[in-house]
Amino acid sequence: MDTPLDRMPYLPITDRPRIRWPNDARVAFWIAPNVEHYEYLPTFDGKRNPWPRTPYPDVQNYSYFDYGNRVGFWRMLDVLDKHQARCTVSLSLSVLYHYPEVADAMLSRDWDFMSHGFYNTQFMNTFDEARERAFLEDNIATFRKHTGRSLKGFFGPSASSTERTPDLLAEYGFLYYCDFMHDDQPMPLRVKSGRLVSMPYTMDINDGALLRAYGDSDYFLQVCKAQFDQLYEEGAESGRVMCLALHPCWTGQPHRVRALDQVLDYVFRHSSVWKTTAGEIAEYFLANHYTTVAGHADRLNASLGAA
Repeated sequence: MDTPLDRMPYLPITDRPRIRWPNDARVAFWIAPNVEHYEYLPTFDGKRNPWPRTPYPDVQNYSYFDYGNRVGFWRMLDVLDKHQARCTVSLSLSVLYHYPEVADAMLSRDWDFMSHGFYNTQFMNTFDEARERAFLEDNIATFRKHTGRSLKGFFGPSASSTERTPDLLAEYGFLYYCDFMHDDQPMPLRVKSGRLVSMPYTMDINDGALLRAYGDSDYFLQVCKAQFDQLYEEGAESGRVMCLALHPCWTGQPHRVRALDQVLDYVFRHSSVWKTTAGEIAEYFLANHYTTVAGHADRLNASLGAA
């Protein structure tokens, strides 16, 4: 797979088979709290420094994420519980053993999980195939050891990956991958064997991007509502996906958490919303739409290639 188009054939949203969600919902809405652990003294991989505000230890950035697990997570949890929101956690797997109270709170609510690696300060870009295989096998084994469950999804630590990551994910039985933030609908990814879905994730309404850049909860609320309104309108023709990506260290701050309450209140007041998880979206798409959409993309691209 030499280029992104080899993985993701171009398929304009104006020329696709219709996607119908359960109960004819217009929007499949999933919430992705990024529950992460940042190392105090990360190892430099020779190519990319994580969060290089200062030479390590970078106390300020470490402290933000420590605050998220100590305080912000629990404040955010109260709001999510109020709305009976079942989340899909973008999980640094080390949280399972560094913060067992956080892990127990998520597991007791039957939340869904996707791997976000072990530490968001350790990147995959420099991995050779042997190391990447060992890394993914460790992901699978660690999650099963601490939860008794299987991993369905993957989002590279700090959105890092290699060119072979989708192939290996499909080989190891993952259903979906979040690193390609390229669509408002799930899309088939071409892989060497098996099947893999590109799941819509977001940086545009990601609190890490918006609140770090602007620090304005009113603007965060405005942008989230605007995105939902547009997707809800378009979803009358063909189902859309909206991901609300959160971080306890940002949204869980005392002066910001009300914005989350207001976003969820606004979204859930609409009737044609499927309150779901990334795993459920992937399973439904694979069972009901994957073959049709993949076949249409192949035919379209074959005709373009012949032109």
